Amino acid sequence: MENKKERIRELYRLIVSLENVEDCEAFFADLCTQKEIEKMAERVRAAQLLMEGKTYNQVIAQGDISSATLSRVSRCVQYGTGYAKLLGKKEEK
Repeated sequence: MENKKERIRELYRLIVSLENVEDCEAFFADLCTQKEIEKMAERVRAAQLLMEGKTYNQVIAQGDISSATLSRVSRCVQYGTGYAKLLGKKEEK
């Protein structure tokens, strides 16, 4: 039996195999609720704003994100690599 990590890895493989935005929209519409998709999009937008130098208050004013979620996004922007790769930020060394 596959373990949880392998199933998650397969999900990622499926996502990167999508060929265009329409396929991605259809896949996520089947996989997630509309609210889940909206929340993911909001997190990405918050990361973009933080990477542009916006403050917490500015980000919260521009979107529908809680301070707890924004804090998590901020930590990921500061210490993670996912948003940086996705949004094209060059890694600081």
